[in-house]
Amino acid sequence: MAKAFSVASWNVEHFQDDPTRIGRVVGFLKDQKPDVFALYEVEGKTVYNALTSKMPNYTFHITEGPQIQEILIGVKQGFTAFFTQKIEFKSGGSSLRPGALLTLRRGDQDYALLFLHTKSGNDPKGMGLRDDMLVRAIKFRKVLEKALGANQGNYLFLGDLNTMGMKYPFQKSIAATVELQKLDQQAKKAKMRRLPKDEPATWNNGSQSTIPPSDLDHIVAADHLKFRSFGNAEVTVRGWPKEPTSSTKDQWIQEYSDHGLLYFEVQQ
Repeated sequence: MAKAFSVASWNVEHFQDDPTRIGRVVGFLKDQKPDVFALYEVEGKTVYNALTSKMPNYTFHITEGPQIQEILIGVKQGFTAFFTQKIEFKSGGSSLRPGALLTLRRGDQDYALLFLHTKSGNDPKGMGLRDDMLVRAIKFRKVLEKALGANQGNYLFLGDLNTMGMKYPFQKSIAATVELQKLDQQAKKAKMRRLPKDEPATWNNGSQSTIPPSDLDHIVAADHLKFRSFGNAEVTVRGWPKEPTSSTKDQWIQEYSDHGLLYFEVQQ
């Protein structure tokens, strides 16, 4: 099957005005050669200036609002695309990020990609807001089909979904795996599925951390969509997960980000 388009999704932790780090990050992103990319936790205007100068064959869109961290989208020139900021995914929290909806046309097909950076935190409030955002993302498929027609089901939502479970000091806590099970069950009802990745974790706070590596970043897609295979997976996680030793993982995390970059290709 031929490639329709490729996507890179990457949380670059507190991505702001550090010219040396910006240069490394943009270089690594450029090496992936994505047709579309999303960067999360963009905090400084210098980032935007660096991207436009070092990746001149892309057009850029960014969310706006009172939140500090934004989602920045890049689309390779030559692709027909329309960007919309979706404030309903702030879930009533003024400091939360809105969703970034990109509608991409390839041939006679439209694809709707909803980029999300959901609420972090393993407290009840954090998980409650996050769960609301994910439920809204799943239900959004029906909203699109109603607006565009029943045959417009080429829908994906993706990003740093922060699926870290919940700790509650007085009763049984909810493990991250249970939160993911709920997401999978709800997605299945909407005829969607979470794409398998070639690494078990996408976030790592380093070898000296008491918090183990975690599976926080995901792609959830309509069942009928087809993807390139990376071994037994449909998403490859690049960056620190591919480093061979703890020390090289730590170095990569320090120089780039505590999140790996997710890369996948949609097939026609």
